[in-house]
Amino acid sequence: MLAQIVLFDGFDPLDVIAPYEVLAAGGAIADGTLQVELVSAEGPRQVPSGMGLLSLVATARLAPQRADLVVVPGAAGSFPEGEDDLREDSIPMILAGTLDTPLPGLLKQALDRPGLTVATVCGGSMVLAMAGLINGRPATTHHLGLDALTATGAVAIDARVVDDGDLITASSVTSGLDLGLYLLERTLGPRVAHAAERLFGHERRGIVWRNAGPAPTVTA
Repeated sequence: MLAQIVLFDGFDPLDVIAPYEVLAAGGAIADGTLQVELVSAEGPRQVPSGMGLLSLVATARLAPQRADLVVVPGAAGSFPEGEDDLREDSIPMILAGTLDTPLPGLLKQALDRPGLTVATVCGGSMVLAMAGLINGRPATTHHLGLDALTATGAVAIDARVVDDGDLITASSVTSGLDLGLYLLERTLGPRVAHAAERLFGHERRGIVWRNAGPAPTVTA
C-alpha cells in the first residue's frame, strides 16, 4: 500500500510530520506493508512551510492513479482578525493559493478513484472544500474554521475525526496523530494500530464521527 502526504507552499509542519511518522511506523510494524512518501502537485521539489518554520522535500508528484491513501495538511500562518484581513501570510490566503496549482485537479482524481481514501488534517479539508470537491459531505477542520467550512457547502462536524467512507477529516493540528492511528486501524487492522499507539505513547482522543446509528434526541 502507498500513502502520499501532500506538501504545498505554506503547509503546517505538524499536520505533515504527525501522520507521516505514525503511518511510517505502522508500515514498519507491519513488515513494510505500507509505504509513505512526501509529494507535491508539481513533483519533486523543496517545499517551504508557512511562517518560515522549515522546508521539506517532496520526492515525487501526487499520483492518484497509484496511491491508496492521500493525506492533505492544513496551513501555518496568521489568523485573520476579520473578513477584510486578507494578508498573504494568513491561513485562508495560503489555503486559497492552492486553488491556483494543479492540486485541486489531482485531488478530484483521487476522490473519483474507487478504493482510494483521501484524508485531511486541520485546514486540509478547506482545500477540498474551496475547490468544490466535498459539497454536502460531512467533514471537520480546526474549530475556528468550522463556519468557513459550512460556507463552502460542506457539512461541518465538530468532532476530532470524521469518517465519511473515502473521505476522512481530522480537526486541529495535533489530531494528525489520532488520524494516523485511525488510518492504521482502517488499513492494517487494530493490532498494528495498537502497537503504534503504544510505540508513540499516545492514546487517541474522542469518538470517530460517522453518519451511522440513531440521531441523538438531546444535545449537550
